Amino acid sequence: MPLYKSIAVNDETHVLIWHITESEKDLKKSLKLEKYSKKRLSNMKSEIHRRAYLSVRHLLAIAQYTDADLNYNENGKPNLSDGVYISITHSYEYSAIILGAQPVGIDIEKQREKITRIASKFVSEKEFEYLSEEAPMYIKNLTIIWGAKEAVYKLHGQPGISFKQHIIVAPFELEKGITKSLLSDGETQKTYDTDFIEFNNFTCVYTF
Repeated sequence: MPLYKSIAVNDETHVLIWHITESEKDLKKSLKLEKYSKKRLSNMKSEIHRRAYLSVRHLLAIAQYTDADLNYNENGKPNLSDGVYISITHSYEYSAIILGAQPVGIDIEKQREKITRIASKFVSEKEFEYLSEEAPMYIKNLTIIWGAKEAVYKLHGQPGISFKQHIIVAPFELEKGITKSLLSDGETQKTYDTDFIEFNNFTCVYTF
């Protein structure tokens, strides 16, 4: 069981990260999937996505939940039957969930040079002011900003949020692993604690 990392963020918030090394067949073992989950799984064309989907069910089991406990609302936001807040992410060979008593969001991203080509689409002017374009730090910092905005978007759970216009990530230092994210879309203005970790050229960002 390759549980890669377990992080107690605080007394009410917990992160679980899975390293997906098993085959799809092995991941299916010991899992009891609901009928709708089996149908959703069968409609996934990508084996990577199917393995990620199954690995998330193993993370749920570690947290003492079953597939039947997980549902999605009309916007695709996941929720648990007992009211505990959850957010889910996966990227290549890693998947993760965050659980909390308050709304939470999480994102895992592989650190790739490609992100430098789309930076202008999601980085605000305020964020460019503190960013240095010196590689490889630039790629790492951009990945954190993207991950933070993705996590806030998932936490908020409503469509229509612009990463560039509505979410601002405060300046941060890589070695400290913490920052703040501000969501301001005219109707909502909230600041969220945002933590991040790096491992094996991946970045995991979670906000709460």
